[in-house]
Order: sequence, then structure tokens, then C-alpha cells
Amino acid sequence: MTGLFKHILVGLVGSGFAAATLLSVALAAEPEDQLVVKSGAEAEYLRWAQALWNSLDRKTGTVELLGGVAVLQVPETFYYLSPLDAQKVLVEVWGNPPSAPPLGMLFPAETTPFDNNGWGVTIEFSEEGYVSDADATDINYDELLESMQKDTDEESRYRIQQGYEGIALVGWAEPPHYDSVAKKLHWAKELRFGSSEDHTLNYNVRVLGRKGVLSLNFIADMKQLSDIDSSLGAVMGMVDFAEGHRYRDFDPSIDKVAAYGVGALIAGKVLAKAGLLAAVFIALKKFWIILLLTVGGFVWKLISGKKTADKNAAGTGTGDRTS
Repeated sequence: MTGLFKHILVGLVGSGFAAATLLSVALAAEPEDQLVVKSGAEAEYLRWAQALWNSLDRKTGTVELLGGVAVLQVPETFYYLSPLDAQKVLVEVWGNPPSAPPLGMLFPAETTPFDNNGWGVTIEFSEEGYVSDADATDINYDELLESMQKDTDEESRYRIQQGYEGIALVGWAEPPHYDSVAKKLHWAKELRFGSSEDHTLNYNVRVLGRKGVLSLNFIADMKQLSDIDSSLGAVMGMVDFAEGHRYRDFDPSIDKVAAYGVGALIAGKVLAKAGLLAAVFIALKKFWIILLLTVGGFVWKLISGKKTADKNAAGTGTGDRTS
């Protein structure tokens, strides 16, 4: 979180900046993409939000990842953000702790990171070898869920001791499904952090490759489950490994085999064995930040008028992770 954003946030909260005030700011827009400039924290915040939105390089078309190991085909109904731009959204807009940037993020074209109803997808890669799918048809997902809930409870106690919020695995939001032809796996968990009444949706897609796994994680709220379900096929269809790096290209004589299978991939046993779960955070749209960003839709009014022009200007781009 930047110093500027901290300053603005403190100013808004500390002054009792009410929803009615935010709504009045939205109504002051003349026209939709022109805002009557207020003094103090309001104007400073709006300038920050507009500048950040303008700085994002939104790409469509063919996007190479990992120097051509994997490829995205991003249609006009979505846009891709580079690792650095994705990090801006995760940290500066959504309030997550700084960490290594993902390979990028995907967003539906009709939304922005400032939209309370929007969602994004982070893209990452784990190069731990070829993951055998031999166990995929033998997994009892009810038993797996019970085991995962016990593991989560145990980790939650440790998290609390370390000063983190407790976490509970409520259940499957969507049970696991493995496409043995496309070598793509997806599932969704419903999580509760601390005593929050707003549950978190943890929707996961994994694409198995010759030397590792591409991870696509949807960052959204439970109320957005139906939207994600309807977009799942499109998102899964965008990403794949390039020729020579696909699952079918595995060569047992030279390639490393991962020490786990599909079941452990779903359960997170890989992290558990490494003792990493307590340090791992699930990227979120922090509710208190998004509320300030979107009550009354004032940021949306500020930037929505520019989206058509931005889309036309952005054209088709190719991105690659350089950091």
C-alpha cells in the first residue's frame, strides 16, 4: 500500500466520510467522466485512482508467458495486465501484502479493479516437475474435503499464534473436476477468515504441463460465484502450454517427476509438507478498501467513460514476464 493511499484512506475514515458523501461525489460528475474537483482527501484520492487506472497497460490478443513456455489467447471480452500492473492492483488497490508478482492477471473487459462487482484472475507457475494424474479418477472428494478441513483447522491455530487471522474451510463452493483430455483441473473452496460474515471464494484452475503446473486463481467474493462459473470455460480456454512444453511432451528419460499427484495438488499437501501454509496468504479484494472505492460508483463514473476509447487504443499486445 503506497504512502499516498494510506494518507487518503486515513483521511476518509478519520473524518467519518459517509456513504452519502461518497454518493454526492458521484452525482457531482459532469459528465460521467468529468468530476467536479473537491478539496482535500476527496480530490487527492480521485486523482490517485484516475492516475493508477490510466497507468495500466491493458492487453488483448496473444500474450506469451515465461519466455514462450505458455501462451494466453486473450479475447476482446477480457484484458491482461503484466506482472507489474497486476502487482499494482493486488497491493495498491486491493490492499494485499507485497509479495512476488504473478505472471499477470486477467479481468473481464466490462469491469475495472475498482468495481465492487468485478473480479480478477492471477496467473502463476510452479516448476516442480510432471504431475502424474494416475490418481485423478480414484479420489473421493468428500473424504478429501474432511481431511482438508482438519488440516485447515490445525493451520488456523498456528496462524493465530503467529498473529494472523484464523481461517476455516467451510466446504466446496464447486467440487473438483479434472479434464483428462485437456489436462486441466478446477475446484472452488468457500473460506471464512476470522469472524467475518462475508465468506471468501477461493476458485482454482490448474493446467498440467511437461515440467510443472500453471495456476490460475480467481479473486472474488462468494456472491460472484455464478459470474465466475459462467466465465470459467472462457478463462480455461485462454491458457495453455506451448508446443514442446505440454503434458504430452513429457519425456521420462530426462524430465523430472513431481513428488505428488492431483489429489495433493487440490489438498495443498505440497505446501503443508514444506511448512509454508501459515506464511501463505490468499489474495483478496479487501472489503474495507473496495467499499471506499466503489460506494455510489464514483470511481466507476470517473473512469467508465474512458473505457471504450482505451479499448480501441490498447489494440493487441504481447507480454512476457521479465521480473
